Amino acid sequence: MDRIERVNETMKREISLIVQQELSDPRLALITISRAEVSRDLQHAKIYFSALGDEARAVHAQDGLDSAKGLIRRTVAKRLRMKFTPELIFIHDKSVEYITHLREEMEKFNDTREKSSSADTSAQ
Repeated sequence: MDRIERVNETMKREISLIVQQELSDPRLALITISRAEVSRDLQHAKIYFSALGDEARAVHAQDGLDSAKGLIRRTVAKRLRMKFTPELIFIHDKSVEYITHLREEMEKFNDTREKSSSADTSAQ
């Protein structure tokens, strides 16, 4: 594992802990930090999060994270003692929602197929 990968994992872990344990904003109650991507020069970090619920919930979570960005960055700087603490950019990660949608569609397809198959079997 190279240095940037270690920084990515550490940033993800620390920001997740900060959001869950130290921030009392109700907009951040049901979010998960899914990954962090720190640039090679350590100037910027894209922090991906997923929010349980609908799109409106994700928008509120985005607002909450953006308003706490400075506090999160300062806390990360104290904990990690890095020479540079990257600017944090929070991005809603829609991959979890997409996977859930695909699962639902597959279940519908399988249910339809099973009903069709059982109808064919009973017709014989």
